[in-house]
Amino acid sequence: MLNWVVIFLILALVAGVFGFGGIAAGAAGIAKILFFVFLVLLIISFIKGRRPAA
Repeated sequence: MLNWVVIFLILALVAGVFGFGGIAAGAAGIAKILFFVFLVLLIISFIKGRRPAA
């Protein structure tokens, strides 16, 4: 999922350089949402990984 964040971030930067404001804002918004989803899943996986097996 982190790969998708990087792809949308690069897409937003390229679109911003070429002046496509709407596309850049959309791609940046998607990258931001995916980044936070990735962060939440990462935290959940760390919490679940620390529990001892019963």
